[in-house]
Parts: sequence; structure tokens; C-alpha cells
Amino acid sequence: MASIEAQRMQPPATVTHSRLQSMRLQSLAGRTIATLVIATGALIILIPFLFMISTSLKSKNQLRAVPPPLIPWETTMVEVAGKREPLYRVTIDGETREMALVKNQPGGMGVFVDPVDPEQSVTLKIAEQTPVRHIELHPENYAEAMTAVPFPRYLLNTLIVTFVGMTGVLLSCTLVAYGFSRFRAPWLNWLFIVLLSTIMLPRQVTLIPVYVLFQRLGWVDTLLPLIVPTFFANAYDVFLIRQFLMTIPLEMDDAAKIDGASPLQTLWHVLVPQAMPVIVTVAIFHFLYAWNDFYEPLIFLHSRHNWTMAVGLQTFNALYAVNTHLIMAASVVMVIPPVLLFFLAQRYFIQGVVISGVKG
Repeated sequence: MASIEAQRMQPPATVTHSRLQSMRLQSLAGRTIATLVIATGALIILIPFLFMISTSLKSKNQLRAVPPPLIPWETTMVEVAGKREPLYRVTIDGETREMALVKNQPGGMGVFVDPVDPEQSVTLKIAEQTPVRHIELHPENYAEAMTAVPFPRYLLNTLIVTFVGMTGVLLSCTLVAYGFSRFRAPWLNWLFIVLLSTIMLPRQVTLIPVYVLFQRLGWVDTLLPLIVPTFFANAYDVFLIRQFLMTIPLEMDDAAKIDGASPLQTLWHVLVPQAMPVIVTVAIFHFLYAWNDFYEPLIFLHSRHNWTMAVGLQTFNALYAVNTHLIMAASVVMVIPPVLLFFLAQRYFIQGVVISGVKG
């Protein structure tokens, strides 16, 4: 009886093992398909960025190509009888040779000659021949774009507005969020609702009174209207930091209070290290906002030497509309800092999305 029961027990074990193998294969296939789909989507999204970089390295001749190539190809030129002529790969009697096009004729025909022996010539249809090309990069476009207008000054103004404003946002929003998340007072929740309601107020509604205020203070055409308001907390960042701080147990505050820490010491030494992911996230958000902001600098900054990169790039686009390679070079320079910031801080950014405020 024992052997019969043992034999009956064997088939289910075999079925279970095969089922596990099938599940593993299905899971692997699902992950592979998902990875391929995500990679394909990422490549599609990167095409405009790659085209911008490619265009910034092209010459004016390369810009005239139709359709514009993604890779900066340049037609290879050779000297024939003291003139530089385009080189083609032509097929003559089944043999492929490299010959220069020296003359165009009606009907799409052309006269091709051997660069080594110009006496050897042949007339062929140009469309059926393949031009010889090579990759030719023009990094000097960046230097020309940066010196055409005072971009270094625009970059300095943008860095001042961005990083000083980032300091103001982090200080003010962290303090306000700390008060809303860790203290209790009458009508505190209603005050928080009033704060959140300011998110629905467009900037255009407050533009005129704010402009009149800054004009009477003498701050118009200076960087102060772009910096000082950041030291007065905004509702969006306060909400993010408050929600994160509320996930940190109050027992940590009590322990710090028993050790003699003041409220500010508790915030700095206990809560800020725990909330570093959300603080970095807020810093990234403000950096992207201030770096790309065009509306407020356009309103408050009148002098050219006070412009930021966004306003300067728009003016550069209007002045050099036909020089697409220079516009793309300036655009690449403006895109690089946000991309570098994200890659340097992505660990904290992702961590702020996937974990709570409690660390094990």
C-alpha cells in the first residue's frame, strides 16, 4: 500500500514542477516584452533630442539637405582642374568606381570624370549614382552661438535666480510644512485648505498688483522679483513636504524632545535627514521651473544684461531664424544643466516616489 501511495504522489509533483517552469517562462517573456516596449518608447522620445544635437553640429550646407539627415553627413569633395567637385560612386559596365561630377546636363544627366585622370569622362544619370559622404562635425557652432549674444551673462543670471530661489523655496516650504505636519492649533486644517486653494489662482490674475508693488519698491528690471517671492512658501511644495513629514512617526519628535532638542533642532537633525528624498524632489521641480521660466523674466526684466537664458534664447531665435544650427547649439547648452541635475539626483528622486518617510 505504501508503494502504491508513493506512486500516486509522484505525478502531481511532476505536474507542479512543469507548471512552475511554465510560469517562470511566462514571467520572463512578459518582462522581456515590457522591456522591449519601454526601450522602443524611449528611443522614439529621444529622436527629437538626438536630432537637435545632430543639427547643432551641422554646417549650413548640411541644413539644406531634403529630407534633413539625422547624422551630419557631408558630401566628399575632390579637386579637379583646380575646382572642388562632388565625388560619386558610379557603375560602369558592372564595375563601381569613384568619379567626380563636373557638369550638369539637361534631363538629369551629368558628366563624371576620374579625379586621377580627368581625361576619362562619362555621361550618366545623376539620380542613379550614389554620392560619397562622410561624417563632418562642426563643434565651432557652439562657440559661435555663445558669442553671438551675451549668453554667458544670461547663464549667470539664470544660475543666480535658480539656485538662490531654490534656497528660498527649500527653507520656507520646509518650515511651513513642518508647522502644518507636526504642530496642532485651532483652525490649522482650515488654514491649510486656504493655502491649497491658492494653487487654483492663475499667475495672470495677480500680475498687475504684483507688478505695481515691485515697481514702487524699485525692483522692476532687477532679479529681485524672481528671487524674493521664493522665500514665501508656495502651496504645491508645502503640500509635498507636509505629506511626507506626516509619514514620520511622532515618537521621533518625542525622543528628540527628551534629549533636549528644540523644535528647530528636531527639524534639522531628525526630520530633514528622513525627508531628504522629498526635499531633493522639490529642489529638482523648482530648478526645472526657474530654469525654463519665460513668463516672469519677460515681464520684470527689461534690460538685456538682466535677461535669463529663456528670454535670451527666444531673442536669439528671432535674430538667427535662418541659422538653425546655431539655434540648436544654444538650445543644447540650455538643456544640459537640467539633464545633468536629474541624472545626479535621480536616486533621491526615485526614492522619494517609492518609499515612505520611515527608514528601517
